[in-house]
Amino acid sequence: MNKPTKWGLVGVIVIGLAGWGIWSQMPKENEELQLADKVKTGGGRKALNVTAEVIKPRNLTDEIVVTGRLIPDEEVSLSFESSGKIISINFTEGAPVTKGQLLAKVNDGPLQAQLKKLESQLQLAQDRVYRQSALLEKDAVSKEAYEEAQTNLASLKADIDLMKENIAQTELRAPFDGIIGLRQVSEGAYASTGTVVATLTKITPLKIEFAVPERYTNSVKPGMNLTFNVEGELERLDAKIYATESKVDQATHTFPVRARYANPQGKLFPGRFTNIHLKTLEIAEAIAIPTESIVPEMGVDKVFLYKNGKAQPVAITKGIRNEARVQVLQGLSYGDTIITSGTMQLRTGLPVTLDEVK
Repeated sequence: MNKPTKWGLVGVIVIGLAGWGIWSQMPKENEELQLADKVKTGGGRKALNVTAEVIKPRNLTDEIVVTGRLIPDEEVSLSFESSGKIISINFTEGAPVTKGQLLAKVNDGPLQAQLKKLESQLQLAQDRVYRQSALLEKDAVSKEAYEEAQTNLASLKADIDLMKENIAQTELRAPFDGIIGLRQVSEGAYASTGTVVATLTKITPLKIEFAVPERYTNSVKPGMNLTFNVEGELERLDAKIYATESKVDQATHTFPVRARYANPQGKLFPGRFTNIHLKTLEIAEAIAIPTESIVPEMGVDKVFLYKNGKAQPVAITKGIRNEARVQVLQGLSYGDTIITSGTMQLRTGLPVTLDEVK
């Protein structure tokens, strides 16, 4: 067998290098072909499957959703107007009471004794005035003596009235209908004018206290209706605004508001938190689009329209909004088809396929 010559080996090496060069160029040519295809098909992406919506006139409601709390229509800490030993407590804790009902009493023995003494002098003073009047008609007594008798009688009556008022201050009576809370004292205890006996709360009706953002200051007025539900319950209840604060809270930049709820049968109690829904404005035939279709970009709000199988962005100006939709003041028209899904993947001119159109 003949051995390969020097020049023969060189030829083999040259042919091998040439073949490797041709082979190494093939992937580059393939990549260039693939890149050209990507350009033709929109960056190499297939058409994006999206959902869309045709813009139609809608009724849009501007609704405020805030939290609030139930407070009593009236509430007072009950205490005596005079000091003394408590001799009776006449209410059951947690029970309803009526206006004027006697709830508790402190000892009024000394005052009652003084009242009897004054009342015993009343008949004598009245008789003296009668006699002085008869004598004055006969000119048997001076007019000054008669007037003095009248003055003494009037003074005695005033002393009796004052004593009765002092006795009344030993009695603790309900100032209004309501539910009385837990008592803080016992019979036999000494009560001063600052001693709280119990708390009386009026819960029919109830008030709802809440605050709205300051931009709604001119929109929220007494007489407006609202709905609310308490924490843990889904049932919506009706209430009506009856008053607003005279100024905006500078610390929170909110506008305090109060509403009234009838609370039939007293089912709700003060202190519970509420979720409040207040409609401030209703717009008929508005252009209202889903919130998720809006793409904020560099301080500009945009949406993508479906045009000739591609996505086309358009800048919009927003109006009011609710939980699901936003009003569009400029940029869209009835009949436009807006893309409502895949918005973060959309680019100008990107091919799209509509899976669903609402």
